[in-house]
Amino acid sequence: MSYNSFGRLFRFTTWGESHGPAIGCTLDGIPPRLSLDENDIQKYLNERKPGQSKYTTQRQEPDAVKILSGVFEGQTTGTPIQLMIENVDQRSKDYGDIAQAYRPGHADYTYNAKYGIRDYRGGGRSSARETASRVAAGAIARKILGDSITIKAGMVQMGHHTVDRDNLDWDETRNNPLFCPDPVAANTWAAELDKIRKAGSSIGAVIEVVADGVPAGWGAPVYGKLDADLASAMMSINAAKGVEIGVGMGAAALSGEENADQMRPSPDGPDGAPEFLSNNAGGILGGISTGQQIVARFSVKPTSSILTPRKSITEDGTATDVMTKGRHDPCVGIRAVPIAEAMMAIVLADHMMLHRAQCG
Repeated sequence: MSYNSFGRLFRFTTWGESHGPAIGCTLDGIPPRLSLDENDIQKYLNERKPGQSKYTTQRQEPDAVKILSGVFEGQTTGTPIQLMIENVDQRSKDYGDIAQAYRPGHADYTYNAKYGIRDYRGGGRSSARETASRVAAGAIARKILGDSITIKAGMVQMGHHTVDRDNLDWDETRNNPLFCPDPVAANTWAAELDKIRKAGSSIGAVIEVVADGVPAGWGAPVYGKLDADLASAMMSINAAKGVEIGVGMGAAALSGEENADQMRPSPDGPDGAPEFLSNNAGGILGGISTGQQIVARFSVKPTSSILTPRKSITEDGTATDVMTKGRHDPCVGIRAVPIAEAMMAIVLADHMMLHRAQCG
C-alpha cells in the first residue's frame, strides 16, 4: 500500500515530486452540479505559494492550477476531477551535494530504507511542494461545505513566543506575512524571524485551526471519530510533530470539574440543543461534533534545511557533514496555515458526506 490517498467519500490522491514537471491530485466522489472553475481554487493556492515574502522560500512558483477533467460548463459532473500544477522554478543543481548523503532531520534515510531509491532533488515526494495539491483539494471541499461553515487558521506560537489571546483577530492573519492572528505579536516575531533567516537557521511553530458552523452529529464513535481523522490529517502535514484537539495536552492538568464542558438550555438554539459554558473538548465529544467551534492545533518542527553543517552519513555508511543549500523556509509554520485550513475542510467535507449517507 502506498497511501497517497486520503478520505473515504470525499477522497483525493496526490501525485508528483518537488522537482518533477508537475504536481497534482485526483478527486473522486465529488457531488455533481457544484459550481467550480479554476479561480475558485487559485485564490487558496495563492495564499500557500512560495516567494511571497522574505520569510518564506524564494522559489518562484505561480502555482497555476489547471482542471483537466470532471468539470463541464462550470459545474462538477460527478466524475473524477483531475487537477495539475506545473513546476516552473526547479533548481535541482542545488541538491547535487546531497545526492549520496542523508540530510539530518529529513526523510532521505527513511525513503531509501523503504524503497531502495530516493529522489534527492528537494526531497522529491517528501517535499512540502506536495501540499499545494492538498490546498487545491481543500478548495473543492469548501465548495461542498458551503458558506455556513467558516475555517480559519493562524500561527499562534513561534519558537518560545506565543500570542496574547486577548489580541486575537482571525481576520488579521491575512494582513501580515506570518499569518499571525495577533498583530502585535506579528510585528515582534517578524524582527526575530529576520535574524534567524539571515543566520541561515530556522525555528518551529504552532498552528491553530478553527471551524465555525459545524452542526452537532458529524463523526462516528470508535473507529470513525472526527477528532481522530482531524489528528491524522494534521499529522500528515510535512514537519508536523504533535496534534491536540481543544485544550489538548492541557487536559492532563485539569480536574474533572474544570475539564467538563457544562451545559445549560440554549435560549437561541434549536429545541434540545445545549448552550455550552466552555469548550475544552474542542467541539468534539465521543468522536462526534457538538455544534461548538472545532479547534485543533499542531506543532511543526524547525526546517531541517539549514546552513550550519550537521553530522550525517552517506548511503554507503561513510561519516560526513551536511550543509543544505537551496531556497528554504526559515519557519515552515507560515505556509502551513493555508494547508491546515485545507485539511480541516477536507475532513469536514468527508464527514458531512458520511453523515448524510448514514443518517440522511
